[in-house]
Amino acid sequence: MERLDLVLAGARLTALQSGALWWEEARLLCVSDLHLGKSERLARRGGSLLPPYEVQETLSRLEADIAATDARSLVCLGDSFDDTAAAEALPETALAWLTRLQAGREWFWIAGNHDPAPLTLSGTHLAELRIGHIVFRHIAVPGAEGEISGHYHPKARLNLGGQRIARPCFLMDRHRLILPAYGTYTGGLWCDSAPLSELFDADARAILLGRRLHMVPMPGQRLRR
Repeated sequence: MERLDLVLAGARLTALQSGALWWEEARLLCVSDLHLGKSERLARRGGSLLPPYEVQETLSRLEADIAATDARSLVCLGDSFDDTAAAEALPETALAWLTRLQAGREWFWIAGNHDPAPLTLSGTHLAELRIGHIVFRHIAVPGAEGEISGHYHPKARLNLGGQRIARPCFLMDRHRLILPAYGTYTGGLWCDSAPLSELFDADARAILLGRRLHMVPMPGQRLRR
C-alpha cells in the first residue's frame, strides 16, 4: 500500500493511498466524508440515478484499510452518511457490515453538516475529538492548531510527465491537515479555491492520491508569498 509519512503538532501520521490517515502511535485510522447512501438520497430527491454500489465499494476499502493497519480506533470525520434519512435507509447487509467493522474497536462518529443528528449505530458521537495536541473536527476553524478535518473534499490539478491530471488530495501546512473525501460518489473543491486557500500558509502542500502519492506545493499558494 502506497503511503506517505507526515508530522502535525508533534504527531507522526501517515497518508494512505485510499485517502485515509493512519496514526500508528495511537493505533488510530481516520477517514472523512464517506457519504454513505448518496445514491439513495439522489434517487429519493429526484436527482440522477447512480448505480447503488457506492456503499459496498466504500465499506470494502474501509475494511481493507482496517485490516492493513490493524487499527484499534477509528475516527469518521463527519458526513459519514449523505443525510440522516440515508443512514436510516441503509440496507441490513450494510448495517451488519459496519457492525462487524466496529467490533472490538473504539469508533468515533464526528458530526458533519450532512449528518448532524445522532445516529442509531453504536460508537461515540461527538462534535469534535481531542487527543493530545490533535483535534479532529468536520470543518476547519481559522486559527486552529493541530487540526485534522474534512468537509471540503479537496482536489488538485498538476502536470505529471507532460500529462495534466486531477486527483483528490490531502492538504497540509504546519497548523492543519484536511483529508480528501473517502466516499465513492463524492465531488470535490479545487484546492486553489478561496475557502481552502485562505485556510493555509503559503508553503502548504497537496498530497495527490493515485497509484503513487505525489506531494507538491499546494496550487495557488505560491502566489500568496
